[in-house]
Amino acid sequence: MTTLRQTVLIVAALNLAYFGVEFVAALRAGSVGLMADSVDFLEDAAVNSLIFFALAWTATRRAAVGKVLAALLLVPAVAFLWTLGAKLMDPTPPVATALTLVGLGALAVNLTAALLLARHRRTEGSLTRAAFLSARNDALANIGIIGAGLVTARHPSIWPDIVVGLVIAALNLDAAKEVWEAAHDEAEDAQV
Repeated sequence: MTTLRQTVLIVAALNLAYFGVEFVAALRAGSVGLMADSVDFLEDAAVNSLIFFALAWTATRRAAVGKVLAALLLVPAVAFLWTLGAKLMDPTPPVATALTLVGLGALAVNLTAALLLARHRRTEGSLTRAAFLSARNDALANIGIIGAGLVTARHPSIWPDIVVGLVIAALNLDAAKEVWEAAHDEAEDAQV
């Protein structure tokens, strides 16, 4: 059985690798959803790398890192707003095939990450909660990206892609709130 530290390192490497794949695909496909999701992969790689190091720290420092991780979970929402502005200036529908195929690959990576992290999600508080919630939410977002690709193939439009980008941003906002609250509780427990 892999330790939590080994698991987050594996998950970080998976996320970093797929960030590159999805970022290039997002640029080529002209997709707001894929761009937001690619930045999310980069954020997940950073989160899991930070968790790898933070696991050796005290409870007080881990709680502080949990708050930083909550802030990092907001990065994809900001990336979405930036790409949304660009998409509204050039309302060309994204390449539907790319949305679907890249979404399937992203789903495979995120399901793998979620399964690896699932057995550790109740340990180390906000740190592993951040990693698990991020992978779980990303898998849900990938289902939306696949759906947007299928809808766009049938009815070319920018809106399915934009709706998926909004959902990804909302999922990240909710996860950030949950991780922030867990980190806050950990900080209070550490002071007792």
